[in-house]
Amino acid sequence: RKSFGIWGEGDLNFLCSLVNDTKLENLGISENNFGGVFPECVSNFSSAFLYLAIEQNKIGGGIPEGIGNLINLEVFVAYQNQLSGPIPFVIGRLQKLKVFYSQSNFLSGTIPHSIGNLTMLIGLALDANNLQGIIPSSLVNCKNLLGLSISYNYLSGSIPPEVLGLPSLSIILDLSSNHLTGELPREVENLKNLAELHVSQNRLSGLLPKTLGSCVSLGELYLDCNQFEGSIPPSLSSLKGLVALDVSDNNLSGGVPEFLVSFRSLKYLNLSFNDFEGEIPSEGVFTNASATFVEGNGKLCGGIPELHLSRCNPKTSNKRLKIAIVVVISGVTLVLSVLFILWLRKKKEQQPTTCEENSLLQLSYQSIVRDTDRFSIRNLVGSGSFGSVYKGVIEENGLVIAVKVLNLLNRGASRSFLAECFDYQGNDFKALIYEFMANGSLENWLHPSVGMNELETTRNLSFYQRVNVAIDVAHALEYLHHHCETSIIHCDLKPRNILLDEEMVGHISDFGLAKIISPNGLTYSANQSSSLGLRGTFGYAPPEYGMGSELSTKGDVYSYGVLLLEIFMGKRPTDEMFKEGLNLHNFVKAALPEQVFEIIDPILLQDQVTRETIAESSLNGINQGNNKHLRCLNSILKIGLTCSAESPSERFDMSDVVTKLCSIRDMLYSTRLHR
Repeated sequence: RKSFGIWGEGDLNFLCSLVNDTKLENLGISENNFGGVFPECVSNFSSAFLYLAIEQNKIGGGIPEGIGNLINLEVFVAYQNQLSGPIPFVIGRLQKLKVFYSQSNFLSGTIPHSIGNLTMLIGLALDANNLQGIIPSSLVNCKNLLGLSISYNYLSGSIPPEVLGLPSLSIILDLSSNHLTGELPREVENLKNLAELHVSQNRLSGLLPKTLGSCVSLGELYLDCNQFEGSIPPSLSSLKGLVALDVSDNNLSGGVPEFLVSFRSLKYLNLSFNDFEGEIPSEGVFTNASATFVEGNGKLCGGIPELHLSRCNPKTSNKRLKIAIVVVISGVTLVLSVLFILWLRKKKEQQPTTCEENSLLQLSYQSIVRDTDRFSIRNLVGSGSFGSVYKGVIEENGLVIAVKVLNLLNRGASRSFLAECFDYQGNDFKALIYEFMANGSLENWLHPSVGMNELETTRNLSFYQRVNVAIDVAHALEYLHHHCETSIIHCDLKPRNILLDEEMVGHISDFGLAKIISPNGLTYSANQSSSLGLRGTFGYAPPEYGMGSELSTKGDVYSYGVLLLEIFMGKRPTDEMFKEGLNLHNFVKAALPEQVFEIIDPILLQDQVTRETIAESSLNGINQGNNKHLRCLNSILKIGLTCSAESPSERFDMSDVVTKLCSIRDMLYSTRLHR
């Protein structure tokens, strides 16, 4: 496009001619060649003026003191210019200001205390300036602040605990590359929704606070180049969504935490130049030498050869030896046990039990009553038309279970029970015992409801967690359709039937309506009829089922397509906005590709906005030009659209879905690590 301006002193004189325009609300002259000084006459713009964007020019001078006159200003974007001088104290008058981005300039002085008056502020970025002094504690008044980025300055003093008490922070908190001292305050536990925390390249010291483990939404955590000491606290095991963790160049000690092995999303781990000791794991992220950095820790040993660590001595490997001994003993015991069982079978000509009977957990009614504390209301997880679900802990081994107690007075309950298992003895008390899913249903994460506690209603699924859950469900459906001895059609795929375990892995549940496809193509089910009438749930069931078509795996694919769109849109297919021919499928299709960020779940948009695109979002919602996140998101939504096509023949097979989604995830991670 054509650029305006010649980097001359008088380039902005024309702005003064706009002073008398009483209807002027927006002014955008970004990404041009304007030079000269920021004119004072801008302060005399109409009181109706809302939006000023002058970024990516060569505009110099200071921010005019008279800017405080623009009392209705909502957006001020001036990054990548040559602005100098202090941030005017009168900035505090702009109480409607929502966006203030002035990074990459030459601003000096302190961040004025009056900035705490900007209670409607959602984004503040002052990176790469010459700011000094302390971080003003008055920022605690900015209750709507989503992102705060003030890196690469000369700020000193400690991190105000009050700032870490802002639970609204959900995009980024970047305090890196300053001169901050003291400890990382324990109040960091309030940042439960934060996606990125950067405090690297400061002079912070002391122990890493245990409360860091409360920041369960973190995708990136950078603590490098400080003076932290002690070990990595075990509480960080709850940060299972981490994609990047950097604690390099500190004084940390102790062993490398085993829990890092289980972090499925972790693609970058830097432990370099500390005092860690002991054996490095050889699983998880530690199998990738290009993603794991451990140099400068002279007491570490083992790991994969590519890490170039010394072999562990016998004393260090003592734990491994003990494990090997246990394995050998267990193997011998197993062989002896098998021989004993064969002898018993030969002696007593009994009918052999099936492998299912031997492997299933045997629980009596009395033990279930005991393990659920007599079905205490405290252990009630949820209730439905067919019964109630209770949490229990098996006394003998501590295994956490979910007990679904059926209400046999409901005529559908027995059929639901038979669809999932069969009771050979015809007992009056019927209950299904499941592995307990600690993070509940996907429904509660996407659509928090009244009655949930505060933590549950404020928690958010990060962008990468949503991608992983979508892939987990796709893998599960692919298994049911193509890798079981006989194919299974779930028939009721929806967020309520997707459960998330402790590690946020998605599991398909509730096979009460499931159908089995025999080799001859016929379908069988213990639950031949359903209280739902329609085979499935309205909004998720494919249209052909409503017209009497035969059940098929393509029906599950349709439900998955709707589910995939809902995961990233945050809207149910039954939302009240969908009427008069408009549905979730058409809604998304009409927005692709240019308007995707206008319809996407706002929480998801906040999560994937990086520091470089925060400022650009004030102009266009997001920079869509060459953004890999956008291309990947469009690709995911196109998969959802194809899967939810009206014609079954146009839908993907679940094997294709898995392949495509995994490819997209790989691209996303490479983008994240090489940005």
